[in-house]
Amino acid sequence: MAMKKKPAHAAPAARPPRPSKTKPATGVAPGYLHGYSSDEQDRLYKQARFLEKSVYEHIDFSQQHQVLEVGCGVGAQTEILLERFPQLFIHGLDASEAQVKRARNHLASHLSSNRLKLDVADALHLPFEEDAFDGAFVCWFLEHVQEPIEILREIRRVMKPSGTIYCNEVLNSSFYVHPYSPATLQYWFAFNDHQWNLKGDPFVGAKLANYLMAAGFQNITTKNLIHHYDNRAPKQRAQFIEYWINLLLSGAAGLIEAGKVTQEIVDEMEQELERLKDDPDAVFFYSWIQAKAQAF
Repeated sequence: MAMKKKPAHAAPAARPPRPSKTKPATGVAPGYLHGYSSDEQDRLYKQARFLEKSVYEHIDFSQQHQVLEVGCGVGAQTEILLERFPQLFIHGLDASEAQVKRARNHLASHLSSNRLKLDVADALHLPFEEDAFDGAFVCWFLEHVQEPIEILREIRRVMKPSGTIYCNEVLNSSFYVHPYSPATLQYWFAFNDHQWNLKGDPFVGAKLANYLMAAGFQNITTKNLIHHYDNRAPKQRAQFIEYWINLLLSGAAGLIEAGKVTQEIVDEMEQELERLKDDPDAVFFYSWIQAKAQAF
Protein backbone atom coordinates (compact mmCIF):
# COMPACT_ATOMS: atom_id res chain seq x y z
CA MET A 1 0.00 0.00 0.00
CA ALA A 2 1.53 3.36 -1.05
CA MET A 3 2.22 5.82 1.74
CA LYS A 4 0.81 9.31 1.51
CA LYS A 5 3.37 12.03 0.89
CA LYS A 6 3.33 14.80 3.47
CA PRO A 7 2.45 18.19 1.92
CA ALA A 8 5.37 20.61 1.67
CA HIS A 9 3.64 23.21 3.85
CA ALA A 10 2.12 20.87 6.42
CA ALA A 11 2.61 21.90 10.03
CA PRO A 12 4.86 19.73 12.23
CA ALA A 13 3.01 17.42 14.58
CA ALA A 14 2.38 19.14 17.89
CA ARG A 15 2.13 17.67 21.34
CA PRO A 16 0.67 19.09 24.57
CA PRO A 17 3.12 21.48 26.28
CA ARG A 18 5.03 19.96 29.17
CA PRO A 19 4.02 21.44 32.52
CA SER A 20 6.40 23.98 34.01
CA LYS A 21 7.65 22.99 37.44
CA THR A 22 10.20 25.33 39.00
CA LYS A 23 10.91 27.44 35.92
CA PRO A 24 8.73 30.45 35.07
CA ALA A 25 6.57 30.04 31.98
CA THR A 26 8.34 31.06 28.75
CA GLY A 27 11.56 32.06 30.51
CA VAL A 28 10.89 35.68 29.56
CA ALA A 29 11.81 38.58 31.81
CA PRO A 30 9.19 39.54 34.44
CA GLY A 31 8.47 42.74 32.54
CA TYR A 32 8.63 43.85 28.93
CA LEU A 33 10.52 47.09 28.37
CA HIS A 34 8.45 48.31 25.42
CA GLY A 35 4.92 47.34 26.46
CA TYR A 36 2.03 45.99 24.37
CA SER A 37 0.10 49.06 23.28
CA SER A 38 -1.30 49.26 19.76
CA ASP A 39 1.12 52.11 19.03
CA GLU A 40 4.03 49.92 20.10
CA GLN A 41 2.75 47.06 17.96
CA ASP A 42 2.59 49.45 14.99
CA ARG A 43 6.16 50.54 15.72
CA LEU A 44 7.35 46.93 15.50
CA TYR A 45 6.02 46.60 11.94
CA LYS A 46 7.75 49.84 10.94
CA GLN A 47 10.97 48.75 12.66
CA ALA A 48 11.01 45.42 10.82
CA ARG A 49 10.67 47.12 7.44
CA PHE A 50 13.17 49.85 8.30
CA LEU A 51 15.84 47.28 9.25
CA GLU A 52 14.86 44.67 6.66
CA LYS A 53 17.82 45.18 4.34
CA SER A 54 20.44 44.89 7.08
CA VAL A 55 18.73 41.99 8.88
CA TYR A 56 18.16 39.84 5.80
CA GLU A 57 21.21 40.60 3.69
CA HIS A 58 22.97 37.46 4.95
CA ILE A 59 19.98 35.24 5.79
CA ASP A 60 19.29 32.35 3.44
CA PHE A 61 16.42 29.97 4.11
CA SER A 62 16.13 28.94 0.46
CA GLN A 63 16.91 25.29 1.28
CA GLN A 64 14.59 25.08 4.31
CA HIS A 65 10.90 24.17 4.37
CA GLN A 66 9.79 24.07 8.03
CA VAL A 67 10.99 27.04 10.10
CA LEU A 68 10.26 27.73 13.76
CA GLU A 69 10.18 31.37 14.84
CA VAL A 70 10.43 31.74 18.60
CA GLY A 71 9.41 35.13 19.97
CA CYS A 72 7.51 36.05 16.82
CA GLY A 73 5.64 38.88 18.55
CA VAL A 74 3.23 40.66 16.21
CA GLY A 75 4.54 38.75 13.19
CA ALA A 76 6.58 41.63 11.77
CA GLN A 77 9.58 39.45 10.91
CA THR A 78 7.31 36.52 10.05
CA GLU A 79 5.74 38.50 7.24
CA ILE A 80 9.14 39.32 5.75
CA LEU A 81 10.29 35.69 5.97
CA LEU A 82 7.17 34.51 4.15
CA GLU A 83 7.68 37.10 1.41
CA ARG A 84 11.37 36.39 0.91
CA PHE A 85 11.16 32.60 1.04
CA PRO A 86 7.92 31.47 -0.66
CA GLN A 87 8.61 27.76 -0.07
CA LEU A 88 8.57 28.13 3.73
CA PHE A 89 6.03 26.97 6.25
CA ILE A 90 6.55 28.96 9.46
CA HIS A 91 5.34 28.09 12.93
CA GLY A 92 5.51 31.24 15.07
CA LEU A 93 5.36 31.18 18.85
CA ASP A 94 5.18 33.95 21.43
CA ALA A 95 4.40 34.16 25.14
CA SER A 96 2.05 37.15 24.74
CA GLU A 97 -1.56 36.52 23.79
CA ALA A 98 -1.89 40.18 22.79
CA GLN A 99 1.03 39.96 20.36
CA VAL A 100 -0.14 36.69 18.82
CA LYS A 101 -3.67 38.05 18.42
CA ARG A 102 -2.30 41.06 16.51
CA ALA A 103 -0.11 38.74 14.42
CA ARG A 104 -3.10 36.59 13.49
CA ASN A 105 -5.05 39.63 12.35
CA HIS A 106 -2.12 41.07 10.42
CA LEU A 107 -1.17 37.77 8.74
CA ALA A 108 -4.66 36.41 8.11
CA SER A 109 -4.02 35.79 4.42
CA HIS A 110 -0.91 33.74 5.15
CA LEU A 111 -2.78 31.73 7.78
CA SER A 112 -5.52 30.92 5.28
CA SER A 113 -2.94 29.83 2.69
CA ASN A 114 -1.62 27.16 5.10
CA ARG A 115 1.90 28.58 5.08
CA LEU A 116 1.75 29.76 8.67
CA LYS A 117 0.65 28.73 12.13
CA LEU A 118 0.78 31.00 15.20
CA ASP A 119 0.49 29.93 18.83
CA VAL A 120 0.95 31.21 22.36
CA ALA A 121 3.58 28.92 23.86
CA ASP A 122 6.35 28.50 26.40
CA ALA A 123 9.81 28.91 24.84
CA LEU A 124 11.32 26.70 27.53
CA HIS A 125 8.93 23.83 26.72
CA LEU A 126 8.24 23.85 23.00
CA PRO A 127 5.15 21.81 22.00
CA PHE A 128 6.90 19.75 19.32
CA GLU A 129 8.62 16.42 18.95
CA GLU A 130 12.29 16.18 18.04
CA ASP A 131 13.39 16.71 14.43
CA ALA A 132 10.31 18.79 13.57
CA PHE A 133 12.03 21.75 11.86
CA ASP A 134 14.91 22.23 9.44
CA GLY A 135 15.26 25.92 10.32
CA ALA A 136 14.78 28.34 13.21
CA PHE A 137 14.68 32.12 13.46
CA VAL A 138 15.11 34.37 16.50
CA CYS A 139 15.08 38.17 16.23
CA TRP A 140 15.27 40.72 19.07
CA PHE A 141 14.01 38.07 21.50
CA LEU A 142 16.88 36.77 23.63
CA GLU A 143 17.43 40.25 25.05
CA HIS A 144 14.09 39.81 26.84
CA VAL A 145 14.59 36.36 28.42
CA GLN A 146 16.09 35.05 31.64
CA GLU A 147 17.38 31.72 30.33
CA PRO A 148 18.72 32.16 26.79
CA ILE A 149 20.83 28.99 26.79
CA GLU A 150 17.92 26.83 27.94
CA ILE A 151 15.69 28.33 25.26
CA LEU A 152 18.32 27.76 22.57
CA ARG A 153 18.78 24.20 23.81
CA GLU A 154 15.05 23.62 23.51
CA ILE A 155 15.05 25.06 19.98
CA ARG A 156 17.89 22.72 19.07
CA ARG A 157 15.92 19.76 20.46
CA VAL A 158 13.11 20.25 17.94
CA MET A 159 15.42 20.84 14.96
CA LYS A 160 16.58 18.26 12.46
CA PRO A 161 20.29 17.39 12.23
CA SER A 162 22.09 20.07 10.19
CA GLY A 163 19.09 22.39 10.54
CA THR A 164 20.01 26.09 10.37
CA ILE A 165 19.27 28.74 12.98
CA TYR A 166 19.70 32.50 12.63
CA CYS A 167 19.74 34.75 15.71
CA ASN A 168 19.72 38.56 15.59
CA GLU A 169 20.41 40.36 18.86
CA VAL A 170 21.29 43.74 20.30
CA LEU A 171 24.64 44.98 21.60
CA ASN A 172 23.63 48.17 23.33
CA SER A 173 27.09 49.00 24.68
CA SER A 174 28.06 49.95 21.10
CA PHE A 175 25.87 53.08 20.94
CA TYR A 176 27.68 56.37 20.28
CA VAL A 177 26.60 59.83 19.16
CA HIS A 178 28.42 63.08 18.44
CA PRO A 179 28.11 65.89 19.47
CA TYR A 180 28.04 64.87 23.11
CA SER A 181 24.42 64.44 24.23
CA PRO A 182 24.24 64.06 28.01
CA ALA A 183 20.49 63.57 28.40
CA THR A 184 20.50 60.94 25.65
CA LEU A 185 23.33 59.03 27.33
CA GLN A 186 21.65 59.31 30.74
CA TYR A 187 18.42 58.00 29.25
CA TRP A 188 20.26 55.22 27.40
CA PHE A 189 22.00 54.06 30.57
CA ALA A 190 18.65 54.00 32.41
CA PHE A 191 17.04 52.17 29.45
CA ASN A 192 19.63 49.39 29.60
CA ASP A 193 19.78 49.30 33.39
CA HIS A 194 16.01 48.86 33.55
CA GLN A 195 16.09 46.03 31.04
CA TRP A 196 18.85 44.35 33.04
CA ASN A 197 16.82 44.71 36.24
CA LEU A 198 13.89 43.08 34.43
CA LYS A 199 16.20 40.04 33.94
CA GLY A 200 16.75 40.78 30.28
CA ASP A 201 20.14 41.38 28.65
CA PRO A 202 20.76 44.44 26.44
CA PHE A 203 24.26 43.11 25.63
CA VAL A 204 23.30 39.57 24.63
CA GLY A 205 24.48 39.95 21.03
CA ALA A 206 28.15 39.66 21.98
CA LYS A 207 27.41 36.40 23.83
CA LEU A 208 25.49 34.63 21.06
CA ALA A 209 28.31 32.32 19.99
CA ASN A 210 28.95 31.21 23.58
CA TYR A 211 25.25 30.60 24.16
CA LEU A 212 24.80 28.65 20.92
CA MET A 213 27.82 26.48 21.76
CA ALA A 214 26.48 25.82 25.25
CA ALA A 215 23.13 24.83 23.71
CA GLY A 216 24.83 22.25 21.47
CA PHE A 217 24.90 24.06 18.11
CA GLN A 218 27.90 23.78 15.80
CA ASN A 219 29.40 25.57 12.78
CA ILE A 220 28.70 28.90 14.46
CA THR A 221 29.46 32.13 12.65
CA THR A 222 28.74 35.71 13.69
CA LYS A 223 28.51 39.00 11.85
CA ASN A 224 28.82 42.43 13.39
CA LEU A 225 26.19 44.55 11.60
CA ILE A 226 27.12 48.21 11.85
CA HIS A 227 25.06 51.38 11.47
CA HIS A 228 27.61 54.18 11.12
CA TYR A 229 26.25 57.46 9.77
CA ASP A 230 28.15 60.73 9.36
CA ASN A 231 28.48 63.53 6.81
CA ARG A 232 28.82 61.02 3.97
CA ALA A 233 25.14 60.06 4.27
CA PRO A 234 23.15 62.91 5.89
CA LYS A 235 19.77 61.64 4.69
CA GLN A 236 20.33 58.12 6.03
CA ARG A 237 21.72 59.60 9.26
CA ALA A 238 18.57 61.66 9.83
CA GLN A 239 16.34 58.68 9.02
CA PHE A 240 18.14 56.40 11.44
CA ILE A 241 18.11 58.99 14.22
CA GLU A 242 14.34 59.36 13.71
CA TYR A 243 13.99 55.58 14.00
CA TRP A 244 16.16 55.68 17.12
CA ILE A 245 14.04 58.38 18.76
CA ASN A 246 10.94 56.21 18.34
CA LEU A 247 12.79 53.19 19.73
CA LEU A 248 13.89 55.07 22.84
CA LEU A 249 10.48 56.66 23.39
CA SER A 250 8.88 53.20 23.32
CA GLY A 251 10.42 52.56 26.75
CA ALA A 252 9.75 55.99 28.25
CA ALA A 253 6.51 55.20 30.11
CA GLY A 254 8.02 52.15 31.80
CA LEU A 255 11.20 54.00 32.72
CA ILE A 256 9.26 56.88 34.26
CA GLU A 257 7.00 54.48 36.17
CA ALA A 258 10.06 52.63 37.49
CA GLY A 259 11.63 55.89 38.63
CA LYS A 260 14.60 55.48 36.29
CA VAL A 261 14.10 58.79 34.47
CA THR A 262 11.96 61.90 34.69
CA GLN A 263 9.79 63.39 31.98
CA GLU A 264 12.33 66.21 31.83
CA ILE A 265 15.10 63.76 30.86
CA VAL A 266 12.83 62.17 28.24
CA ASP A 267 12.09 65.59 26.74
CA GLU A 268 15.76 66.62 26.78
CA MET A 269 16.78 63.34 25.16
CA GLU A 270 14.26 63.80 22.36
CA GLN A 271 15.34 67.42 21.81
CA GLU A 272 19.03 66.42 21.64
CA LEU A 273 18.38 63.74 19.06
CA GLU A 274 16.13 66.04 17.01
CA ARG A 275 19.01 68.52 16.88
CA LEU A 276 21.38 65.78 15.79
CA LYS A 277 19.19 65.07 12.75
CA ASP A 278 20.05 68.52 11.38
CA ASP A 279 23.59 68.87 12.74
CA PRO A 280 26.03 68.93 9.77
CA ASP A 281 28.73 67.40 11.98
CA ALA A 282 26.65 64.65 13.64
CA VAL A 283 27.86 61.06 13.98
CA PHE A 284 25.67 58.08 14.87
CA PHE A 285 27.06 54.62 15.55
CA TYR A 286 25.38 51.39 16.64
CA SER A 287 26.10 47.73 16.00
CA TRP A 288 24.34 44.44 16.62
CA ILE A 289 25.14 40.77 16.08
CA GLN A 290 23.74 38.16 13.72
CA ALA A 291 24.67 34.54 14.40
CA LYS A 292 24.20 31.48 12.21
CA ALA A 293 24.60 27.91 13.45
CA GLN A 294 23.60 24.33 12.76
CA ALA A 295 21.87 21.79 14.97
CA PHE A 296 23.53 18.38 15.34
